Formats: sequence, structure tokens, C-alpha cells
Amino acid sequence: MIKVVRGNPTPEELAAALAVVRARAAAAAALPSGAPLPPEQWSDPGRIARVGTQRPGPRSWARTYWPA
Repeated sequence: MIKVVRGNPTPEELAAALAVVRARAAAAAALPSGAPLPPEQWSDPGRIARVGTQRPGPRSWARTYWPA
């Protein structure tokens, strides 16, 4: 679900944003599971959303936000 938080986008702008989201989802679904990522995608913030967040535990204060 996409929710507009600010502004008043036109239907064309919403369609363009939805097209980008669908294209990225299709590209992610097309990758074989467990395949190594190319180096240019290592720092992609969108990867975080696909991976479950870490649970707090021992030494959690020492971990970074980025999943391993």
C-alpha cells in the first residue's frame, strides 16, 4: 500500500512512482534466492526492508544497524 504523506501528486506522478516500485519488486523477485549480490547493490538501503531486523540481545549495543 502506498500512502501520500505530503503534497498533492497528480495521477501521472502516482503512476510513475508505482511503476518504479513494481519494477524494483519484479527485479528482486527475478533474482534467484541465495545468489550473491553484485557489489553495486551491497549498500542499497532497499536490502534492509527485505531482511528481518535483528532482535536485541547480548552485546546488541555494539552492533550496527546494517544487517550482516
